[in-house]
Amino acid sequence: MIGHGRPRRTAGLGLAVLVVASACTAGDRPLDPTLEEIQRTLDARAAAVLDHDRAGYLASLEPGAAKLRAAQGAEFDNLADVPLGSWEYRIKGLRHKGSQAVADTELRYRIAGYDSAPVVASRTLELAERDGRWYVTADRRGAGALQQLWHQGDVQVVRGSRSIVLGVGQDEKRLRELATVTDRAVPEVSKAWPGEWAGRVVVLVPPSVEAMGRLLGAPAAGYKGIAAVTTGETNPKDTSPADRVVVNPEAYGLLGDFGQGIVLTHEATHVATRAHTSPATPMWLSEGFADWVAYRGTGRTAGEAAPELQEAVRAGDVPAVLPDDRDFTFGGDAGATARAYEGGRLACELIAERWGEKKLTAFYRSVGEGEHRDGAVERALSEELGTTPDAFTAMWRGYLLERLGP
Repeated sequence: MIGHGRPRRTAGLGLAVLVVASACTAGDRPLDPTLEEIQRTLDARAAAVLDHDRAGYLASLEPGAAKLRAAQGAEFDNLADVPLGSWEYRIKGLRHKGSQAVADTELRYRIAGYDSAPVVASRTLELAERDGRWYVTADRRGAGALQQLWHQGDVQVVRGSRSIVLGVGQDEKRLRELATVTDRAVPEVSKAWPGEWAGRVVVLVPPSVEAMGRLLGAPAAGYKGIAAVTTGETNPKDTSPADRVVVNPEAYGLLGDFGQGIVLTHEATHVATRAHTSPATPMWLSEGFADWVAYRGTGRTAGEAAPELQEAVRAGDVPAVLPDDRDFTFGGDAGATARAYEGGRLACELIAERWGEKKLTAFYRSVGEGEHRDGAVERALSEELGTTPDAFTAMWRGYLLERLGP
């Protein structure tokens, strides 16, 4: 944010720096008249988005800026079918001098009926004052901000009974199939995860794996073999931003019906458990639980659900410890990553079989209450399961031999 460290500058503009904490000071007096005027421009721009008022949206742009108006008009059209419940710009920092300004803003939006908290995206807007009114002259992503789906093309929208699927460059039939699979996944998750969660899932389908990488802010190579990823922050003490299940249209399309169901049930579980997942939650638990829910009730044997780990166990290579977070890294040894997921799932299956499914979910919630990793699992093992890390690891290794051995 502006004001922390060295102030940023924009080439060609000798801009004064103004730190914005809020639009008003005590007594509702404007902190800066320019801030108030620019906020009015952005409020009108936001209202035009919600009202589907294309002319009003373009009216916020500098007159005569043909290239800007064409690009912004295309983005507005790309959003036309998305059912937005809210759209607003919050100015976090403003730099201005004379008739020129740069506003560092948060774009906050919700999808109506699905988001209990907004998606927050950093936007940097350049503005110019003309005849007493401020106009947007440039709109770009803020530092570190991710690309949004509508930046990739016209957004297609398919509504399910418990899902909404937003796609770019996709066949409508495919999007409807995704909605159907997600709709089936949601009640299965609710059976395994009793408690409050929205019971609705937003699915994004970009046009390619490269576009998927841009939505997630990471190189596409890391997602080549990944069918889907769930976005969201793990901090139960704050209002978490809206989750999105981002589907890799290439990898997901290679799966059969069973595999597609497993993937979307797994990802829907992440959405359901987000409020109880924190930095204290190890990946063997978060990923293992999601896989446990996905395979629960499918009738698949342990070997069918954990082929990589079964091969290792039968070769005498029984893991000495539970999977480490680093073992879940994609882009490396695919077999090692698969064994990490399988090992985490079997750890959750062990808890469900030995202590009961209610204890498994209680254990998950208890770990997630921690603010830090140190001690969180140890405490939850003691309080919920009456055991220790060493004893549990020994039980898990024995369980692997029992379920996967010859």
